[in-house]
Amino acid sequence: MYIKKILVAIAILGLIALGIFSYYIYNSIFSSNTAFDVKQETVYIPTGATFQTLRDSLRPLLKDMESFSLVAQKKGYASNVRPGRYILRKGMNNNELVNELRSGNKPVKVIFNNQERLENLAGRISDQIEADSTALLNSFKDSSFLKKNKFTERNALGMYIPNQYEFYWNTSAEEFRERMIKEYERFWNESRLKKAEEIGLTPYEVITLASIVQKETAKVDERPRVAGVYMNRYKNGWKLDADPTVIYAIKEKTGNFDTIIKRVLYKDLELDSPYNTYKYRQLPPGPIHMPDISSIDAVLNYEDHGFYYFVADVNNFGYHKFAKTLAQHNRNKQEYVRWINKQGIKR
Repeated sequence: MYIKKILVAIAILGLIALGIFSYYIYNSIFSSNTAFDVKQETVYIPTGATFQTLRDSLRPLLKDMESFSLVAQKKGYASNVRPGRYILRKGMNNNELVNELRSGNKPVKVIFNNQERLENLAGRISDQIEADSTALLNSFKDSSFLKKNKFTERNALGMYIPNQYEFYWNTSAEEFRERMIKEYERFWNESRLKKAEEIGLTPYEVITLASIVQKETAKVDERPRVAGVYMNRYKNGWKLDADPTVIYAIKEKTGNFDTIIKRVLYKDLELDSPYNTYKYRQLPPGPIHMPDISSIDAVLNYEDHGFYYFVADVNNFGYHKFAKTLAQHNRNKQEYVRWINKQGIKR
């Protein structure tokens, strides 16, 4: 009888222990384990991260790191940490946390425009994905890649069509570059290629001219008219005489791309550079700026008119006065020169 009581007691203690253990396991798996009050937190896991690295990143966000680690071990995640961008929601339990970190890699929206050089683009992209600017720039300038895709280092900026794209945060520099060449080829669809052929320009030349047009006017509705001026000059064998190309030439010669030049001087027009369209008749060897889609399409659909000249309109800032003759242009120009002198702008 005494032994029977002992066995019953042992059984009861076993059931209690089992209950406690089951309760602990249940809580470890299914109870909320987030320690933040906001709706969600974003976690970035770098390529090559260990489970310990992950633990260090998650520690401020979780109530109980050990219970999370236990579940991660049981589900095989601790030995298979996956890089990427993950969204943790308030109230998630360990099971949900592990599932999210195992398969919930969320894309990021990558946006870029208005970049002057590949160096600027690399810096802009590195702020948005894991790849650093050095790796990105090296991939952009890779000679084998450029040769394969019929680009040069000077016109390669034109390969990157400014827009909003989705990438996984842990995208490598090479993966980003390969995606961009596909987007470039998609952009140059049959319709755009046909228009480029009709106006006598290659896609590279369209983008280069578009970069000049965009530098000349920030007004999207004026770009087809400005493009028409340059196409009139180009088709008639004139030099483009575009001030923005001279400014770019100055920056390239000095190596100082941070300098701000508001006024082109007569002495600048003599600068010997393939970008100086006052000195050389042909288009520059590449874009002087990253043109947006509206500028590219403005060139492809340029306004057919008789204008050969334009100058800033001091009575309608942002826009320009257009002229068909040099005499008319000189009158417009005198008004602009008087205004710019009055402002004290010397450079």
